[in-house]
Amino acid sequence: MIDPKIVEEIKIRNPIEDVMAQYASLRRAGSNLICSCPFHSEKTPSCTVFVARQSFYCFGCGAGGDVISLVRRAEGLEYTEALEYLGRRVGIDVIDSDSDAPRFDKRRFYEMNKAAARFFRDILFNDPAGAMGREYAERRGLTPEVIKHFGLGFAPDSFSALYSHLKDLGYGDDEMNAAFLVGKSSKTGRPFDMFRKRLMFPIIDVSGNIIAFGGRIVDDSDSRKYLNSSDTPVFRKRKNLYALRYAKNFCAEKMILCEGYMDVIALHSAGFENAVATLGTAITPDQARLMAKYTKKVVICYDSDTAGKNAAEKAIKLISETGTETSVLNVTGAKDPDEFIKKFGAPAFSKLIGESKSKFRFTLDSILSKYDVTETDGKVRALSEICKMLAVVYSSAERDIYTREIAEELGVKPEAIEADTKKLIRKMDRERRNNEREEALRSVSGIGDRVNPDFVSNVAAANTEEQLIALLLLKQENRDLVLKNPDMLSPDDFITDFGKRIFELIIKSDDFSETELGAHLNVDEMSRLEQMKLKRFELTENGEKEFIGLAAALRAEKRKKSMSEGELSAAQLAEYFSTMNKKI
Repeated sequence: MIDPKIVEEIKIRNPIEDVMAQYASLRRAGSNLICSCPFHSEKTPSCTVFVARQSFYCFGCGAGGDVISLVRRAEGLEYTEALEYLGRRVGIDVIDSDSDAPRFDKRRFYEMNKAAARFFRDILFNDPAGAMGREYAERRGLTPEVIKHFGLGFAPDSFSALYSHLKDLGYGDDEMNAAFLVGKSSKTGRPFDMFRKRLMFPIIDVSGNIIAFGGRIVDDSDSRKYLNSSDTPVFRKRKNLYALRYAKNFCAEKMILCEGYMDVIALHSAGFENAVATLGTAITPDQARLMAKYTKKVVICYDSDTAGKNAAEKAIKLISETGTETSVLNVTGAKDPDEFIKKFGAPAFSKLIGESKSKFRFTLDSILSKYDVTETDGKVRALSEICKMLAVVYSSAERDIYTREIAEELGVKPEAIEADTKKLIRKMDRERRNNEREEALRSVSGIGDRVNPDFVSNVAAANTEEQLIALLLLKQENRDLVLKNPDMLSPDDFITDFGKRIFELIIKSDDFSETELGAHLNVDEMSRLEQMKLKRFELTENGEKEFIGLAAALRAEKRKKSMSEGELSAAQLAEYFSTMNKKI
């Protein structure tokens, strides 16, 4: 395992406030720092960084832990990978002696992807097998300069060309398969190239590493127009954006969000270097938060068909939740930005951006397009949906402006719209409070507890277990007490499997460090420990007296449960009744 001294050194040299600043904007709140949680969308900051304890906790979604847990959750890494990430950040090498665990070297993946990109590029430029790719690129108006800038290439019509090339360079089948470059036949077991007869688009992260590929078929041989890399050890589709590497220096004020690679390339070629695209999927909350990190406003440039409008509505919702301004660009006279610029030129597209619809106008127009507002019934149904839209507008002043504009447009009194909207707001507030009460009851009772599924059937014991674990983590003297008096509390006294497992990890060695827990627990389990500590930390008394009392209470709960299940021996029954008689 990794030397605990190295782990502690990595944590010391990576203050959690510095690392959190990579993912969120921090502001001072007494001795702590607060921010909008990087793991869920919110308008009011609910995440606290406890500088003194070097931990964080979000009171909204429950994410929490130390700096290692933070990086694991933010980057989608395992424990050792997170340590390597933090180690590289401060120039510390992490050596893992656990050679039995199969792991991939990310640096080799970056080099392998670079080698694949060079292979695809050479095929496109220099090889007869790249003729189809060159013809397609010419049809789409891709100049050699644009092709080189974006690193485009071509995957030949071969089942083994890339495989053989990478094999010659020393890469293994498992590596190529994990990188989504090579597949394995379920019938023959033979490897085959994943990308064939496709124009290849390398996906490059903001650090310049090639992390994945997208491939566009150049004929009709495959019904899948685009084939994109699945998640790999160096790539998470939901966390990346195409061309952000190039756009990040040009998008501080405004970013253009497109649907596809070709749209982005067309916009960059026309001088709109602030364009990015999602990676073959609908926009995700992670991508919305990523955009918010680089820009103040996102102009959504999707197709104007029904699917495009639905996608734009989802993008508006997710991006707005990050506090970023949004507008929607309606491409008229062409099917996409690429075709529009070819037909009308860059100045016309620039004018189109200036005319992009605000979030409010886009949503309003979408509602009005569904109903015939010249008829009474259509107008009533449209207003019902419009009031729902207004009810979720946070600013009263903003809501008032929209109300008056809608009233004038539809010929109704603004007071009527305002009254209906306020009714909806009151209803939503009641539903929110009810949901919060239900969630609180579920939390207390343990219903739906994924971390500790035994909680719901052992509420009293599980609560006691959590307090004991918190005291063991908060105070070294409590752990010393257990180590010196093993009969006071043992793993067999725990009722839930989760509590027992954590207790065993804490007392397994004399030189235990809380940091070690991360090697055995997932990020949700680490968050739960942070929650336990926070609850107990608020109490003034957390010493031996409280610990001894809780230990006795847990043992009593265990005896009670064993009696009900008929598990107590005669001697244990005698001890239990003797204890009860003394209390009486």
